[in-house]
Amino acid sequence: MSFIHPDSIKNIHKLSIAPMMDCTDKHFRMIMRKISSKALMYTEMIVAQSLFHTDKKEKFLGFNNEEHPISIQFGGDNPDILKEVAKMAQDWGYDEINFNVGCPSPRVSSGNFGASLMKDPEKVAKCIDALKNNCNLPVTIKHRIGVDNDDSFTNLNNFVRCIAKAGADRFTVHARKAILNGLNPKQNRTIPPLKYDVVKKLKKLNPELLIEINGGLTNIDESLKALIDFDGVMIGRSVYKHPLRWSEIDKKVYGIKTKPKSASDIIFSLIPYIDNHLTEGGNSWDICKHLINLVEGIPKAKIWRNQISIKSINKELDIEYLLKLTSMLKEMGY
Repeated sequence: MSFIHPDSIKNIHKLSIAPMMDCTDKHFRMIMRKISSKALMYTEMIVAQSLFHTDKKEKFLGFNNEEHPISIQFGGDNPDILKEVAKMAQDWGYDEINFNVGCPSPRVSSGNFGASLMKDPEKVAKCIDALKNNCNLPVTIKHRIGVDNDDSFTNLNNFVRCIAKAGADRFTVHARKAILNGLNPKQNRTIPPLKYDVVKKLKKLNPELLIEINGGLTNIDESLKALIDFDGVMIGRSVYKHPLRWSEIDKKVYGIKTKPKSASDIIFSLIPYIDNHLTEGGNSWDICKHLINLVEGIPKAKIWRNQISIKSINKELDIEYLLKLTSMLKEMGY
C-alpha cells in the first residue's frame, strides 16, 4: 500500500483533475493518466453513508493501479461513518482523502452535506478530525469562498482556520460562492463571479497553509500563472471537454521531458484496457463516452465521434473497428 506523506504533498500535486459527477470515473481517469503521469486524479464524490451501508464496495472503491496518485472524495456529515470510510479508503490503497464542502446540488444540500456544511465550521472540523485520526492518509478539503449570504471574507478565513486546526492537509478553494437557493449545480459553476483576489488574500494571510485554486482555468498557461500565487491548481470541465489541450501537463507543469501526445497514440495505448473491459462484459460506451472528447478541431472530427458513439451505444463497437478508426486518425497526423 502506498500513500503520499503530507510533507511532500505540496511538491507533488501542482495540478489536479477535479472530481466531477458522471465524469471522473475510473475510465476517464485512465484516459487522463495516458495524458499526464503526474496530475492528481479524483474519484467522483462518494456519499459516505451509501458506501458504509452497501455490500458492493467494489462499485464505489474500485480503481486501476495505474491511476496513482489518486484521491477519493467523500461527502457526508456523520463523523462515526466517516471514521469507517477513512479506514476503507486506506485499505483499498488510495493516496489521499478529500472532503467535499463545495457541492451545491439540492440533493446533496438536503442531506446536510456539500456546500451547505460551510455554514457549520465546527461540524466540518469534527468530520475532518474523524477522517484524519482513523487513517494514515493526507486529508484535504474542497470548498467554496462562501454560501448564499454567508460570503464575507471574515467568515471564509475563520472557516479555513477552524478546519486547519482539525488537521486538514490542503485546501482546494473554488473561487466562487455557492448559491443554494435559486441556482442549479450547472449555474453555480458559471453565474456566481470568480473572485481569485479573495483566495489570494486567504493565502497571503495564511502562508503556512497549502491552498489550491479551482474555478475558471482553461489552459496550461493560465495554470502556470496561477501557480505563482497558489500551491496548486485544480482543473475541471475544461480538461474533461478538451483533454488533449492539456497534453503538455507533465512537460510544462512538472518539468518532465516528454514527446507530444496525439489522440491516436493515446487511444492505441488504451486498446488493451478497452479490450479487457469488453472481455469482462463491459460496454464500450462506458469508455468511449469519454474517449470521443479527444478528437476535435480536425476535418471530419464530428463524423469520427458520431461513428464511435453510435457503434458504442448500440453495442456494436469491437476492437477491430476501433483500431481501424484510430489508424485513420494516425494517417491524418492526429
